[in-house]
Amino acid sequence: MIELRSISKRFPDGTVGLDNIDLSIPKGSVFGIIGRSGAGKSTLLRLINGLERPTSGEVIVDDVSLSTLSRPGLRALQRRIGMIFQSFGLLANRTIAGNVALPLELAGVGKAERAARVAELLARVGISDKADVYPSRLSGGQRQRVGIARALATRPDILLCDEATSALDPETTRSVLALLADLNREMGLTIVLITHEMAVVRAICDRVAVLDQGRLVEVGPVDSVFAGSREQATLALLGEVG
Repeated sequence: MIELRSISKRFPDGTVGLDNIDLSIPKGSVFGIIGRSGAGKSTLLRLINGLERPTSGEVIVDDVSLSTLSRPGLRALQRRIGMIFQSFGLLANRTIAGNVALPLELAGVGKAERAARVAELLARVGISDKADVYPSRLSGGQRQRVGIARALATRPDILLCDEATSALDPETTRSVLALLADLNREMGLTIVLITHEMAVVRAICDRVAVLDQGRLVEVGPVDSVFAGSREQATLALLGEVG
């Protein structure tokens, strides 16, 4: 589903964000990308959804190289990639239904179809009763469920999660991860989850990649990487959680 070939990213100030990354993310998998702050996790995610361009190398999504796409073609591809954030990213002046409907409005979907899709999504994430409420009235877990519903609005094939549980308490984190696992199983979504939380990776991911200072130091099945790693970056992350 997603392939990164010899990807490097250097910023105007000379900072190296990513250094010669080769990575394949299978269709239908839940793939974790871990590393400390500044390791390059968010940069990698922004390359996958086309918000950033690599300095060198090629990003391929569903057999299409992003570098070959026109601006309209890239926008069409981006509608197939949902995104959820640590900070939820909800608009305070819109109701919950209005927040979920926003991607559909931008895509030109008619009012009746929008309303039906929003109702379907709010039911799917378990907050149908919050449709007319504003974000300030919701708990963190409820806000993240709104974020997930909004990310699913345009029926994406890929869901990118940028530290999606970092602002949540452990019980709420478990409920959100259970929802993501259900979506992966029932809808066949490919989920890419970046985090520094080892418990999150253990709970939901099939495979994991470890980044350290822009380099890919390790990739493989979660159990194999965590149980048999000899890489200092991985061992340091595991050591932080005992």
